[in-house]
Amino acid sequence: MNWLQLLSYQRTGEKEVKPQNESQLRSAFEVDYDRIIFSHPFRRLQDKTQVFPMPEHDFVHTRLTHSLEVSSVGRSLGKSVGERLIEKHSDLSASHFTAFDFGAIVAAAALAHDIGNPPFGHSGEDAISDFFINNKKGQSFQDKVHEKEWSDLTNFEGNAQGFRILNRRGPHGLKLTFASLAAFTKYPRESLIETVDKERKSQKKYGFFQSEQAIFAELAKTNGLQKLSENEAIWCRHPLAFLVEAADDICYNIIDFEDGCRLGLVTFDQTRDLLSEIIGDRYDEEKLDKIIGHDEKIAVLRAMAIGKLVNEVSDLFMEQESYLLEGSFDKALTAEIPSSIALKKIEKLSIQKIYRCEQVMEREAAGFRVIDSLLEIFSVAAFNKVFSPNQFSGKERSIVRLLPEEYSYVMDQPGISAYEVLLVITDFISGLTDSHALSIYRKINGISVPGSKAY
Repeated sequence: MNWLQLLSYQRTGEKEVKPQNESQLRSAFEVDYDRIIFSHPFRRLQDKTQVFPMPEHDFVHTRLTHSLEVSSVGRSLGKSVGERLIEKHSDLSASHFTAFDFGAIVAAAALAHDIGNPPFGHSGEDAISDFFINNKKGQSFQDKVHEKEWSDLTNFEGNAQGFRILNRRGPHGLKLTFASLAAFTKYPRESLIETVDKERKSQKKYGFFQSEQAIFAELAKTNGLQKLSENEAIWCRHPLAFLVEAADDICYNIIDFEDGCRLGLVTFDQTRDLLSEIIGDRYDEEKLDKIIGHDEKIAVLRAMAIGKLVNEVSDLFMEQESYLLEGSFDKALTAEIPSSIALKKIEKLSIQKIYRCEQVMEREAAGFRVIDSLLEIFSVAAFNKVFSPNQFSGKERSIVRLLPEEYSYVMDQPGISAYEVLLVITDFISGLTDSHALSIYRKINGISVPGSKAY
């Protein structure tokens, strides 16, 4: 792989590649960032759970604030690495690439990294998969789709859903550059492959559905991503995808931990000690004691820890650059840096005290119930509308009318497959915010009726 090819600003759906010039107000990659941040799917992240449901007396992160922070860290990583790459490779500066281009690519990909995640936190993905695996209505669709399509449904993946959203066709599609899309794709493989190489972090999950496989194959060819199998859709990661992953790892480890401290799930002393372990020699207890309030102290320590981690990740990336380009390095950068031991301690304590706390578990349990019910009601109604009109009941007609116009339009296209109908429904359900999903669930199950008064 080579950087000039990896930085392709060709856009999906556009055959002509518009040349960059220095007089442009925004680079192609900055346009990517702007298109994502103004998109409707990104806006919905403001009401999607990151870890905690919104508490009554304190602020915690949503998917939106988490994504903005990951993007900020990603931009710093991209610019830091970009400065050194520009200095090292003269052909990059000769082609008018700058450190800001690297920063913009990583920032855009990081901004969108959670755009495909369903409501109710990480359990949302499991709930969608669980419907097709364990719900009898969901199981009934298995013989209507191909084996690889069934694998997509029974192993629903937010990363693949995100890639699908970013490549939505039509006049309102984002049409991002291939460089940003490739950097977004942490898992450049299809869902069903013969053998997963457990030594490769990029094969832990999958990154695109069968419906978008051709799109990824096109961008992989354009970006020069190394293909790992002649018969299966598996590629090496774009090197900048490692920085997107690192930005996410840094933020969820450090900032979820900070939220846990604010909510009293981990103590101030535990938080201070683990963050100071990352900060190292720059940690000054006397200066910290002069800061008033635990929240302000933790904020300072958080900023210093993130700064240290950004430097360590950038250094490691440059050390491994040649191996990243040849596709032989395939590990999480944060697992190989000097602070990895401290990060593992934070992760272990977070699992014990934060991710498995009662309020998180209650939210996840409720999410399973809501998502399973919505999938059953909408998928059966949609399937009968398209394939069994004689069984399409009045109740189901009312259900289908609740779908936004863009989803109904797709289902009305001639020759649509069962797989595509089911993807339309998972598009709709996974795109709902927590509040909207709960509202629809209550209304269609008769728990609340629009226009009625509670006595």
